[in-house]
Amino acid sequence: MIDIQGKPATDREAAARGCVRMSTPAIEALSDGTLPKGDAVSTARVAGILAAKRTPELIPLCHPIPISHIAIEFKVYKDRGEVDIEATVRAHAPTGVEMEAVTAVAVAALTIHDMCKGIDPAVEIVRIHVIRKSGGRSGAWERPDG
Repeated sequence: MIDIQGKPATDREAAARGCVRMSTPAIEALSDGTLPKGDAVSTARVAGILAAKRTPELIPLCHPIPISHIAIEFKVYKDRGEVDIEATVRAHAPTGVEMEAVTAVAVAALTIHDMCKGIDPAVEIVRIHVIRKSGGRSGAWERPDG
C-alpha cells in the first residue's frame, strides 16, 4: 500500500464510463421496465453506489476514502442495444477516487448483466475506463477520446 500520511487532503473528483451491450429483446425489456427481475437501472444505481463505498474491501491496496458524493447516470440506446453508464465520485482526501468511480461503473454494469441475462445470455460489458479526474498533485486530467 502506498504511504499517503504526508500528503495533504484536497478536493478530488473522478468519473468513469462503461457500456453494456445486449440484444433487441433485452434492451426493450430493460427500457420498458418488463425485465423479470425488475427495474434494472434503479437496482444498478444502488449497486454501483454501494460498490464505490466498498472499494477498499474489493481492491486489496486501495485506501479507505471519505466519499462525499457519488452519482451514477444511465443512457439507454434502444437502437444500438446499449446502456452507457457514467459514475462520478467526489471526496476530500489525500488520494484519488478513480478506483471508486471505476468500481461503481463495473458493479452497475454487472447488475444490468445479471438482470438481463435471462433474456440475452450474450450480454457483454465493454469499455470501462476513467474519463476524467481532478485534484491532488497531478491536477486535472481528461481522457482525449472520452
